[in-house]
Formats: sequence, C-alpha cells, structure tokens
Amino acid sequence: MRLLCALVAVVVVAGMTVVALSLQSSSTGVVAFGPVDQVAIGGLGLVLGAGILFLGRSRVDADATGIRWRNVVLQHELPWSAVRAVAFDRKSSWASLVLRNHDEVALFAVQAVDRERAVQAVEGLRALLAAARAQEPTAPPLLYDPRE
Repeated sequence: MRLLCALVAVVVVAGMTVVALSLQSSSTGVVAFGPVDQVAIGGLGLVLGAGILFLGRSRVDADATGIRWRNVVLQHELPWSAVRAVAFDRKSSWASLVLRNHDEVALFAVQAVDRERAVQAVEGLRALLAAARAQEPTAPPLLYDPRE
C-alpha cells in the first residue's frame, strides 16, 4: 500500500506540475492566468502529493511485550494481555485486533490488497499473541467457591 501511495503521489505531483508549466499567461476574457496561478497549481500538487503520502504512513510493530500501530495519524500501544484475538475476515479490507473489553481496533497497515504479505503478517501477530498467552501466569485456585 505504501508503494501504491508513493506512485499515486508522484503521478499527482507530476500531473499538476505539467499543468502549472503549460498554463501560460493569458486571458480567457473572463479569467486572467498569470505566474501566481502557476505557482498556486504547483503548490496544490505538492500539497495533494503530501496528503496521499500521508495515507501510506500506517504501520504495525509487535514483539513479545506487545503491539504498537499507527493508523494514518495516531500511534497506539497495547500489551498482549489486552488483546483477545487478531481478526482478518475474508470480506474485511484490513486486519483488526479484538480486545478483551470487546472493542475492535483496525490495523490499516495490514490490508487485503497486500495478499500473501498480509496473511504472513496476521500469522506472525497470532504467533506472538499465542506466545504471550503461554507466558501469562495462571490464576491460583480459589480456596472456596464464592457462588456456594
């Protein structure tokens, strides 16, 4: 996805640059185009390109202690003890974390369009979750049952 965003950003900036350079100082009778308009169109192309690149910033990092992810703007971090499952349904566009409090958090960095790479990422996240669960201490048995 990052490569696709970069490619689209380059195409947008190149297209707007061509338009800016080909816009000559002229008047259509209603609107007069000048150098300021050329600079504005070129600047708009750069802003649009940067915005498209910004969409490709999504990232997921995980290790034995927890998972960290960034979805476009905000960065989050959770320990594995807060995660119940790593979900990636067939009809989903991206993977998600199912938390123990029944919330679900999208992981935009793991998208269905990445195909085999996304499957490997989800399998890796599930393996880390399973390893973290194996390390969790089990609760000691109760001396009495409070329901009785």
